[in-house]
This record gives sequence, structure tokens and C-alpha cells, in this order.
Amino acid sequence: MSTMEARISKADGVTLRMKKIGIKMKRSITGILIALAALMMFSEAGAQNLTSYKRMVKELSSAKFQGRGYARNGVRKAGLFIEREFSAAGADEIMLQPFKIDINTFPGKMNMTVDGKSLAPGRDFTMREYSPGVQGYYKLYYIDTLNFNLAKITEDLCRPANLGAFVVCDFEFTYRHKDVFKRLESRKCCQDSGMIYIWNEPLKFYKAYGEKVVEKPIIWVSSDFPKNARNVSLDIENEFLKGYTSNNVIAKVNGCRHDSCFVFTAHYDHLGNLGSKVFYPGANDNASGTAAIITLAEYYSSHRPKFDIYFIAFSGEDANLRGSKWFTEHPVMPLESIKYLINIDMIGDNNPEMYCETSDTGTRGYEVFSQINDAGHFFKALKRGELAANSDHYPFAAKGVPCIFFENEGGDAFKHYHTPQDNWQNAVFDSYEPLFKLVTGFIREY
Repeated sequence: MSTMEARISKADGVTLRMKKIGIKMKRSITGILIALAALMMFSEAGAQNLTSYKRMVKELSSAKFQGRGYARNGVRKAGLFIEREFSAAGADEIMLQPFKIDINTFPGKMNMTVDGKSLAPGRDFTMREYSPGVQGYYKLYYIDTLNFNLAKITEDLCRPANLGAFVVCDFEFTYRHKDVFKRLESRKCCQDSGMIYIWNEPLKFYKAYGEKVVEKPIIWVSSDFPKNARNVSLDIENEFLKGYTSNNVIAKVNGCRHDSCFVFTAHYDHLGNLGSKVFYPGANDNASGTAAIITLAEYYSSHRPKFDIYFIAFSGEDANLRGSKWFTEHPVMPLESIKYLINIDMIGDNNPEMYCETSDTGTRGYEVFSQINDAGHFFKALKRGELAANSDHYPFAAKGVPCIFFENEGGDAFKHYHTPQDNWQNAVFDSYEPLFKLVTGFIREY
């Protein structure tokens, strides 16, 4: 090595060491800033309004809104309630963004009797969301899962003794053989009247594929459904609503700057009714998230942010993200102006770990969230999962918007998911305050 090369090498080494020292200093400064932010958050511990939060969760999950579904206009009534709450919270601007959906509903009769024993809707049986109504008295035909043979089943169902029967089978088995059962669910294959699938408890009810009505009714029943019943009596009414108008409720708190914005989202719709006597309250899913973004709007109306902040309560989430999909195609702000979007869905639980997902462009934000969480000890961990089309962040992620989705799953309330027991009596509030501090800290730092 020449003398000049040695000098250059030595100088490069000094430069490299200086760069490493600079990086360490930047990291240390970042850590100090985040720690200071955590202290500021602790000093503002009373800023979140737990009393108001609980009041709104209780109201939104009450019988007044009938599960915030479509059959009895519960979702429209809830939207107007949320509009009033945003106004009371001090939002600078509020608007309703209407959109239309086709949706199947069950507003009327919901009666099922097996060998003379009445079953309770929501507990003993539910309907697949795209099922038609059905009235009549039917024989039952049980699938032999140990000797499964489609040709024999088709032949049996064509026998005079089994014509028009309801087919009974374990749901997990039908899922493993779904191509076969899709044929049985079609009138082109055979003349059975419908399907009864046996589920493990608790029974769930869904809306995701309710934009259509299929040929035959599909009924889900609990695991204690009799193994050798002979007959079923059904009196079930459906109503298909075409072009039903629902609203996204959008509030805005003006910041000091208007060139970029933050967005908080939560869906307020839920599953509505299963007959005239049963509704799905949705205290956790997602009165919990809706109430959270309203209290955040209240906070920022008195703690003026640096950038504009939008608070969007979406409808149509349980109907396959219909409201958020509509919004991303008809945004009220340029999507590229969104610095970060935070979607809050089902935080009414007590798991010490908070589940989250981020968009590809939201990774840096996740790192900031993790640093703030580590400094403030809000949750044991932010457990990051794979991005999925499971809530209203997804249409934004698909458009390249930096975003994160928070959900507190796996706690005491999670077992009530999509059941009538997701109600005020089973509501849990442990995650609200730590998440409030986490997200306000993020807005401050990002």
C-alpha cells in the first residue's frame, strides 16, 4: 500500500467512524424525543374522554339502532347520531357522503322447528346472508360423511321419499368438499329444498356476500342439532333491498397547515336483524372504534393539530367494505395528500397485545408507532399481521395510501364476535385509553 493510499484509508476510516457516531446520535436523539413525547402523553392522561366514549358505545349498541343494519334503517339512524356527535365534538366541517348498495335482509319471521322443538334464532341457528326466505314442512336428509359419494347422494335425493328434503351436513366437511356442495346448492343438480350446515359454537352471522340472493336457503345450526331428526318446519322471511342509500359520515378538524392531512377511520355499520326479535348490537364491532374517532375529533378540536385531520365513519364495512371502496373512488381530499391513515376496528377488548396491519407504504409509520409504544408501554406488543381485505384500511392500502389498522382481538370480548352477545353488557374498555395515547403521540411525532 502506498503512503497516499494509507492516508486515504485512514481518512476513510475516520469518516466511517464519524458517520456511525452521527447515526448513533440521530438514533439517540430520536429515542429522547419519543421518550419526551411519551411523557407529554402521560401529562395529558385526562385528555381522552372515557365517560363520553362509554356513553356512545352504549347508545350505538342499543335497540334504538337495531344492530345498525339496513332492514329497519338502523344504519341511517346511526349515521345521523354520529353526525350530531361530531358536531357536539366541535368538528369544523361535517358532511354525509351517500352511496347505494344492494343488500339482503331478514326483517320478519324467523321460525325453525325440528321434530316439534323450536330453535332460537341467533343461538341455535342463523341464516347465510344471501339466503332466500323459506316456508314449509320438509324431510331431513343427512350426508354420510364416512361413505361420501356424490352419485349416491344425487340418486337418493331424487327418490320420491326424499324429494324436496333439506340436506344436513357438518360445515367443516362441506368446506373441504365445497365444489361438490356448490352443486348441491344449485337447483340444476337435484331437487333438495335447501341446506342445513352444523357449526361449532358460537354461531356467527355475516353480511359480506349479501349483495345477492341464491337459489336455495342455507341455514347454519349449532353443534347440538339432533343427529337423526326426521323433519323441519320453517317460516323465514327475507327482503332484498336494491339500491339502498347509506352514508359515510365525514368530519374535519382544521389544522395549521392544509397541504397534507391525517385520517382516522372506523366503520359504524353492523349486521342488523335476524328476524323481528333478534338484532346484533355490535358493541365491540364496531361501536368501539366509532366512539374512539369521535372522541379523537373532540380532542383535536381543542388541541389544534399541525395538519388537517379527517374523521370518517364508514357504512357498509360488514357488507364487504362498500363504504370505504366508494370513498376511495370518490375522495373528498386527494388521496396523495394523506400523510397517514389510522383505521380503528374492534378495540373493545382486553388483550395486552394490539393486532395491526399496515400498507406497503405504511411501514415507516409502523416503526414510529412501535417506538412510541415501547417508550410509553401502552401495549405489550404491536403484533403486526399480513395485510388483508378485512377492514376499511384495505381500499386505501390498495391505492398506495400509508395506513395502519388496529384491532384488539383474542381478549374476553372476542368470543362474542358477530353474535347477539356482542352487547353493552359484555363490553370491555381496557384498550381505549392506551390506544388513544398511542395514536395522539403518533400524530404529534410523524
